[in-house]
Amino acid sequence: MRELIKIQQLSAEWITPEQFKPYGQVISASADDKLYNEEDAQLNLNNGIPRFYIMRVQQKGLKFHHITRHSQCTQCLGSLEGKDWFMAVCPPSKHDQPSLKDLVAFHIPGNCFIKLEVGTWHAGPYFTHETVDFYNLELIDTNLVDHFTHSFAKSHYLEFEIVESK
Repeated sequence: MRELIKIQQLSAEWITPEQFKPYGQVISASADDKLYNEEDAQLNLNNGIPRFYIMRVQQKGLKFHHITRHSQCTQCLGSLEGKDWFMAVCPPSKHDQPSLKDLVAFHIPGNCFIKLEVGTWHAGPYFTHETVDFYNLELIDTNLVDHFTHSFAKSHYLEFEIVESK
């Protein structure tokens, strides 16, 4: 008999560059005359043609059981119109599945964007607004040839619900 899927709450902390470092970078506004340095997005788009586009995402709740990674490029995401949002992440790994004990969620304000490191497992974006437009930088074929998904429902009979930390 198949076990029932259990819903586990995942508390989302407000993102900081230090907390997000194992997964990528947080990029915030800087002065126009600032020279390039390690605070700028360290991109890896060498394995294809970059694609920069705006995707409109409809609100789908804060629950998930799938998590994805891209092993050929970094990915940048940010919301337009200053809308806040959530992302769940696990650090890159050599394994076919993420480490359940390393799964965390972040609350991301609308005044910055994130760069996911190559191989970072991620679920989202999630949000409470009706719709959010996101800019997305990846490769033109990322979602066709570099999209590896793991199901926590199948492996652990788990679904996660992101909740805001108090």
